[in-house]
This record gives sequence, structure tokens and C-alpha cells, in this order.
Amino acid sequence: MSTTFNFQELYNYSQGIGCDCALGEAMSKNTSFKTGGPCGIRLSPSDTNQLIDIINKATELEIPFVVLGNGTNIIVPDEGINKAVIIIGSNMSSIEQDGNLISFSAGTPLTALCRFALESSLSGLEFAFGIPGTCGGAIFMNAGAYGGEMKDVITEITHLTPDMRVETIRNSAAEFSYRHSAYKKSGCIILGGKVELKPDTKENIKERMDDFLGRRKDKQPLEFPSAGSTFKRPEGNFAGALIEKCNLKGKSVGGAQVSKKHAGFVINKGNATTTDILSLIDYIQQTVKNETGITLEPEVIVLR
Repeated sequence: MSTTFNFQELYNYSQGIGCDCALGEAMSKNTSFKTGGPCGIRLSPSDTNQLIDIINKATELEIPFVVLGNGTNIIVPDEGINKAVIIIGSNMSSIEQDGNLISFSAGTPLTALCRFALESSLSGLEFAFGIPGTCGGAIFMNAGAYGGEMKDVITEITHLTPDMRVETIRNSAAEFSYRHSAYKKSGCIILGGKVELKPDTKENIKERMDDFLGRRKDKQPLEFPSAGSTFKRPEGNFAGALIEKCNLKGKSVGGAQVSKKHAGFVINKGNATTTDILSLIDYIQQTVKNETGITLEPEVIVLR
């Protein structure tokens, strides 16, 4: 039996301080897979002070909460989640330049940061152009593609500690590795960061950005809702190649399907449920394990 929380009081308080919020909002509105049931309350703070205020109020009311960006690597159960969902998105988006350094807030779209770097004639973020989600989410996951990762360009990160202190750490303290950072376990909330880039001509930068984006469009099913690559890359192999080797391209469970364009992507054909997606992920894992002996580890995170 699920616990009853006083989401209404948190809603009243949040409205009183001017925070954008909604009771019982469907998480299908807040995830790139476009599935998921309602949360207790969705809150979109406009700055760090507002974020601290609503976390303190949620804590006072003993309401559990989870912090998200654009929900591009998240799956939410069909029954929803009995929590407050705090979204650090467009309401907390800003970019500033100081020479070769660009500072950004966590809610800034990663693609917007890439475009800003282009206009500033600064190179180093081309690999990230077209990766969905926010800069905060990209740091959290150490997002990467085409030989580049966030750890290659991040110099420092500002975060909110569990005891509500604002701290800034250097790259080395973030424990970056493949699709991993210390933020997966630390309980700290990413507020923003800085990247250090290198001068180059706009023509060269744009050429690389267009190349990477063209490859994405050619190879990835961008026309369907998904969470990007469904599985992490296994040591010495590729998830998509293993899935294709097991003849699972096009395999469907309900409205979820292994993309016919790229086997590394599970997509929502339009009417998938979260249960469909998770069932298909489980089927892929079992089949690949049985046929190749390799265990595929999901890159997507399931909220509970």
C-alpha cells in the first residue's frame, strides 16, 4: 500500500513563492520515451534559491523527491511515481563566455551550448551536437559520442549538496568514467558548470557539427520517441551489433520495438507503455545473454 503524502501543501507553498508546478502531472510529458504515469507533483524552479526552498519544504513535509533534467534517459512506470519531481530545465538555463571558458546552468539544453560555442568560434563540443537533454544531465551521465565525452571539456561543476550548500568542484573530483559520474551516488544536485574549449574557425566547427548530426540522422531513429542508446557499450563490443546478431531488429512487444534502423535503440512506435519497453529490454537482455554469453547493461534509468 503506497504512502499518502501532502502534495497539496507543497503545491500551495510552491505557488506562493512563484514556482511553476502541477499536481499529478503525467510523466509522459516529461520523458523522451513519452510514457509514464503521474507523479505526485511536478516542480520547475527558476533559480537555485527557489530550488532550495522547495527541497526544504518537501523535506519538512517528508515528501520524497527526485531531480530530473529533460528526462531523456529516464523510464517511469505506467502507474507513475509517488514522489515530487523537480525538473531543472528551461527555467534554469543560461550561458556566459569568458575567453575560452563557457559557463552554463544545468537546465541549458546541451545542443544550445554547442551552438553557443560555434558562434563563439570555440571547438571541443562538436561531438555533443544533437545529443538530447540538458547540460546537467550530460554531466550526470558523462554523455558522449564520436570519440568525445563531457569529461574531456568540463573544468568545474557547481552543485547543491544534500545539506543545501552550494559547492564548486574540479573535473577530477567528479569521478568521470564511461557513462558515469560521482553524481549517480553522491546525492548532490548539479547546478551548472564550465567547459574549456579551443579557438577554431566557425567553418571548421560547423563542418564537424554537421558531419556528426548527419551521421545521427542517417543511423539513428530520431523520428521516434526513445531514450537514445538503450544499453551501455559492452567491453570490446557494441550493443547494437550484438542485438542485430541475435536477429532482434524489428522485434516488438506491444508498442515498443527494436529499431529497424539501429538495433541499439528501443523506440516507442506511438502507443507503447512503459511495461512494453521494459519487457522488450528484458527480452533483449535474455536473448543476447543466451546466444552470446554477454550481459547487456541498460543505459536508461528506471524511476521507482
